[in-house]
Amino acid sequence: MKTILVLGATGILGGYISLHFKELGYKVIAVGHRKSDNGFFADHNIDYYSINISNADDFNKLPKEGIDVIADFAGALPASMKGYDATLYIDSIFKGTYNVLEYMRRCNIPKIIFPESLFDISYLFGSKTPIPADSLRKAPMTGDHAMYVIAKMAAVDTLLHYQAAYGLKVFILRLSRVYTYHPNSYTFTDGVKTMISDRYLIKQAEKGEPIEIWGDPDRILETCAMPDFLQIVEKCVESEKSGGFFNIGSGGSTLEERIKGIVEVFSPEGHKSKISYAPQKKDAMQFVLDISKTKEELGYEPKYSWLEFCKWFKEEREKQRFEKLWGKEEDYE
Repeated sequence: MKTILVLGATGILGGYISLHFKELGYKVIAVGHRKSDNGFFADHNIDYYSINISNADDFNKLPKEGIDVIADFAGALPASMKGYDATLYIDSIFKGTYNVLEYMRRCNIPKIIFPESLFDISYLFGSKTPIPADSLRKAPMTGDHAMYVIAKMAAVDTLLHYQAAYGLKVFILRLSRVYTYHPNSYTFTDGVKTMISDRYLIKQAEKGEPIEIWGDPDRILETCAMPDFLQIVEKCVESEKSGGFFNIGSGGSTLEERIKGIVEVFSPEGHKSKISYAPQKKDAMQFVLDISKTKEELGYEPKYSWLEFCKWFKEEREKQRFEKLWGKEEDYE
């Protein structure tokens, strides 16, 4: 039985990763910044440790042997940052990653899976041409993601240094947004709280209200449903390769496909939202990731279309598997 240590286990990606590998029969060690997980992980027979990854001494609280792989999904995010404090990125992402790598070196942990920011290739956005996994990485110089991406890129370069110097297996996952369910329908844009666009559209559809498609309805947006993301993480854990950069996606879906899928799944029968088109309004930013390397080297095959994701989302919301950890939707209003 392999052991996986999940950093950022109380977050969205880390929470799902922890439960997924427990269900596969792995021994899972959950590590988060929260002082208390409210007993969530104990309910799933998973040990939980609270540490601050920017504090090297905190790693002394963790097991020192028997760990096969670390899934490091800890660190501050622009989407969850009210206001702006770039030191949180430097401390939790760059300094935190260095501390993780030193912990791995001391404890002879051979493999790490780490998420790279999609915005290191944002200069290539705007086209329907799939963006390769090994594209030149460049940080944006302005905007609320600039320091976040700079910290991520510094962390990745440090990971590659430890791979070359100490033989670590390093799997870098370039994340488009992973579409999933969380009771929080809100994000932060430039430090300001706003509702996530697809959650707003779902609310409209549930009430049978009219929905406008802005700009070009054929604009393509990358899509990766949580089950497909978990498949990729699982493939990385099982891989015998030394690592590499891998894009996370499914080939994308058009804006029109997304709206129609939301209406089909969430609008009540007999009172479906009417869809109209407003081509004069602002276009969505389009991009699509080339997932050929992820498929060829890891054996990944996307299983979820946008419509299938919407059905999964609806079922997941009804189950409320993470309520003890994340609370209810009304807690975030």
